[in-house]
Amino acid sequence: MSNAPAHLHKSLSAFHLWGIAVGLVISGEYFGWSYGWATAGTLGFLLATVFVAAIYTSFIFSFTELTCAIPHAGGPFSYSSRALGRWGGLIAGLATLVEFIFAPPAIALAIGAYLNVQFPGLPPKVAACGAYIVFMTLNIVGVRIAATFELFITIAAILELLVFMGVVSPAFSWDNFMHDGWGVSGSHFGWGAIGGIFAAMPFAIWFFLAIEGVAMAAEEASNPKRSIPVAYIAGVLTLVSLAFGVMIFAGGAGDWHALANLNDPLPQAMKTVVGPHSGWLHMLVWLGLFGLVASLHGIIMGYARQIFAMARAGFLPAFLGKLHPRFQTPAAATIAGGVIGMAAIFSDDIISVNGQSLTATLVTMSVFGSLTMYVMSMISLFRLRKNEPDLERSYKAPFYPVLPALALGGAAVLLGAVVFFNPQVCMIYVGLMVVLSIFFMRAYMKSQEPQ
Repeated sequence: MSNAPAHLHKSLSAFHLWGIAVGLVISGEYFGWSYGWATAGTLGFLLATVFVAAIYTSFIFSFTELTCAIPHAGGPFSYSSRALGRWGGLIAGLATLVEFIFAPPAIALAIGAYLNVQFPGLPPKVAACGAYIVFMTLNIVGVRIAATFELFITIAAILELLVFMGVVSPAFSWDNFMHDGWGVSGSHFGWGAIGGIFAAMPFAIWFFLAIEGVAMAAEEASNPKRSIPVAYIAGVLTLVSLAFGVMIFAGGAGDWHALANLNDPLPQAMKTVVGPHSGWLHMLVWLGLFGLVASLHGIIMGYARQIFAMARAGFLPAFLGKLHPRFQTPAAATIAGGVIGMAAIFSDDIISVNGQSLTATLVTMSVFGSLTMYVMSMISLFRLRKNEPDLERSYKAPFYPVLPALALGGAAVLLGAVVFFNPQVCMIYVGLMVVLSIFFMRAYMKSQEPQ
């Protein structure tokens, strides 16, 4: 692998990139978000989701400018390096790594748990590691093959969500959705409801987390100036539509309280409408796996490119910045991230923070990483507009500077809310960032020494 070229092959269309954008996130429409109901009620969580959706939409419409102007595999690492120097790039790159390496173990464990229900003799952790190995291999074999597979399962997952909304729609009632809609405050808005709204923010973020991963595939886009804006904008609008559709139809189909603390709210909501033996329900349970698979597969693609880009820049060992000589994919980087993920899978139930399992902690860590990266990216956008006004920008953020400022301010508010409600995980995140920053910068300085 030592003689492999350091540039990724350009073969992805706008349709492929849209599939990656939606597929990275779509598992969030299937599970995880309903815990926001337990925290804020249906109406409180609806407001939290409106706020988060506005921030993500503003962010993507702004972030696309950076991805088109600097279509590198490093994504946020590359933008912040150019705008803010080595340390700025390092912080953004590390935050992105935290987001993309710590989210897959939680998704893989969900896949393992699902398969264990269908095949009780299959241990969930073994199944989770098997999923890692299968999709790491698929990513290594070729990016176009991997992206085409991602597109197929993403479309299947979207169709599944539309079927769910159609099947439960006859039972939908706004009275069901609004009953005790403010959670702890019941049917009336109050201070308790405001606290619940802020506490529910991480669950609303789960609807959209990781869509920015398309940036890591930008170097492989066949026509980035055209395909990246189409993929990003169509992707975020698709996800916003699905998020509100799934949440509202599930909440109005029956007693939403029964779904608020479940990992499978959609099958349970459908069960109340069609009964436990309906063919529709069995289809939802089986095809629901597609959403999990799409996100795991897409995030593996994302973390591999981030590791590859940071190694190529000298912040990680050089072998991680090499491409497979036959497949022209970042094989070593793919395997390295997978080893970390599988180690986390087998550490589940061993480590806990404030009573949470390691899986829940890793999800919260991923949110910390993503919000840090959003803040760094928007600062980089403003800095590059000022310092490099002549940089070629085939796409420019609309309503500049208002929209990027909204994205920056909103990301800061979300970060503050997550810190307030997760102080122990925040301390772990900050400690990890400090330790990794020192390690990565030492590696960079060593790479700059004369050979």
